[in-house]
Amino acid sequence: MPAPGGEVPVADADGQRSLRERVADYRWRRRIAGRRSLDAPYRVLVGVAGAVVVAFGIVTIPLPGPGWLTVIAGLFVLATEFAWAERLLEFTRRQVTGWTEWLGRQSVVVRIGVAVLTAAFVYAVLLVTLHVMGVPHWVPGWVPLWH
Repeated sequence: MPAPGGEVPVADADGQRSLRERVADYRWRRRIAGRRSLDAPYRVLVGVAGAVVVAFGIVTIPLPGPGWLTVIAGLFVLATEFAWAERLLEFTRRQVTGWTEWLGRQSVVVRIGVAVLTAAFVYAVLLVTLHVMGVPHWVPGWVPLWH
């Protein structure tokens, strides 16, 4: 069965159906797809919601917290309806897997170095953010921040 929007879903190398195809098989999604007056607005809504989540994630990447996870969640939302987002999500999965495997093969010294550099970057972004926005009044004076 073609996915909403006319794209033909393709199974991946393992024979698994695409995310779009699995979503399209749900009864509620088939009912929406069967009514053109609902299908187009639904796809626009999914596109806008996914784009907002991705944009929020991109803005929060340098900040402490789940920036990349938010970007991936937004791509997941978009991938339920759009083939390009599904391809980008798969590319991202491969890159994260590759990085994780590479880091796992490195010595403890390299892994600690990556952790220290990551922590230093997050701390620097936090300091710049606090310098630009101001240190909140509830932060105790003994906390080592750049004033």
